[in-house]
Amino acid sequence: MTLFSELPISPAILKSIKRMGFEEATPIQAGTIPLSVEGRDIIGQAQTGTGKTAAFGIPMLEKIDAKSPNIQGLIIAPTRELAIQVSEELYKIGSDKRVRVLSVYGGQDIQRQIRAMKKNPHIIVGTPGRLLDHINRRTLKLDNVQTLVLDEADEMLNMGFIDDIESILKNVPSTRQTLLFSATMPGPIRKIAERFMNNPETVSVKAKEMTVENIEQFFVKAHEREKFDVLSRLLNVQSPELAIVFGRTKRRVDELARALEIRGYMAEGIHGDLTQAKRMTVLKKFKEGRIDVLVATDVAARGLDISGVTHVYNYDIPQDPESYVHRIGRTGRAGRTGMAMTFVTPREMNYLRVVEQTTKKKMTQMSPPSSVEALEGLQRAAVDQIKESLEKNNLEEYKVLARELMNENDALDVIAAALKILTKEPDSTPVDITPEAPHQGKKYNKSSRSDDKKYNPRGSGNRGKGGAQPYKGRQRQPRRPSTRQEG
Repeated sequence: MTLFSELPISPAILKSIKRMGFEEATPIQAGTIPLSVEGRDIIGQAQTGTGKTAAFGIPMLEKIDAKSPNIQGLIIAPTRELAIQVSEELYKIGSDKRVRVLSVYGGQDIQRQIRAMKKNPHIIVGTPGRLLDHINRRTLKLDNVQTLVLDEADEMLNMGFIDDIESILKNVPSTRQTLLFSATMPGPIRKIAERFMNNPETVSVKAKEMTVENIEQFFVKAHEREKFDVLSRLLNVQSPELAIVFGRTKRRVDELARALEIRGYMAEGIHGDLTQAKRMTVLKKFKEGRIDVLVATDVAARGLDISGVTHVYNYDIPQDPESYVHRIGRTGRAGRTGMAMTFVTPREMNYLRVVEQTTKKKMTQMSPPSSVEALEGLQRAAVDQIKESLEKNNLEEYKVLARELMNENDALDVIAAALKILTKEPDSTPVDITPEAPHQGKKYNKSSRSDDKKYNPRGSGNRGKGGAQPYKGRQRQPRRPSTRQEG
């Protein structure tokens, strides 16, 4: 264990970190910060949720001269959401040093960004396309940049930003310090490091930390036509507090979000075709708990930092193993436990081994819950509602009527009637989900999975015995279908 107070961090930055409630550094922070403060170029291999923003942000903030009007730090991020989150975190960490941070990204009025540039920010966080646009307009001057960060470099490669990144790097002084962070290290990323970095030091989290061991990982075998009913039953049985469902395409996300809403869940979707304002609105509702299920594509969910996500459902198996690591990293964060379930069609079973090799962890097969188990899950949610109301102890105005009911009826019948009213009946309303072809992954030799035990869909039975505890916190009952009409 390494404390922030043991690292080479100035009092002003340390004060901000303590105010944010952090005392202990994560492994990537403990390994990166001392080397970065010394001025070394760094390649950091770490997945999302390991604290890498502070790992590169603290050294960058340490080098900032707050009295200077110049841009001294540049961070390139793949998505708007990540750029916003990084800038917000750096603002908090650098608040006592009075460091000014500005995020620039597509979908926002560029003239507004140009006006903000004139207020002399010290650090710019931006997406490749918008940064290059400002460079070409000569509204972004990078002559005084001392520290450059490439965040989630592998994702920027997957999104086709490699040429934009190279163009941006050519406009930054060669004397700069470069920090590159990525969950994986494909060949093109290593070539970037060779061309644009000066004898970089590599810092990787340990293998066991890269395999996200605080996440229980399962797979559910189901035909394409069965997947949505299986998802509905899993949601009923498990009652996740906050869940993310991943779909492979924008159409899939739209159809899943609508179908879940029809079945009575508070669900909305995000993908690249939505306006920035709409995406931010949906994310705000999810963070505040006004929706329980967020349906997303890989790109739209990349970089999201939302605490409290208890379950991840891979409705479609990811296109590549690296995306799987990013997806399930949405849960099990900050020392909490989480559950990840991947739906696999019979033709995708061989590809499952590829994913398992990436995570270095074999998934456990989970049996699809039956309709009876789904109803039992909803009944338990109703019981939880009653228990929660009892704990609040604000029932005085209802006790007179309660006594009348108890005098006229059997107490057990009264409680059973209340549970029946509170229980959301399993909904089998037909929904329209367009079938999609199975993932055409590389063929691997079939291996016997006969040793996979069938798994109780409610999770492991070792809670309270040092095992994973995927259901911490209040369990929410899925809402009844909305009565509003679509316009």
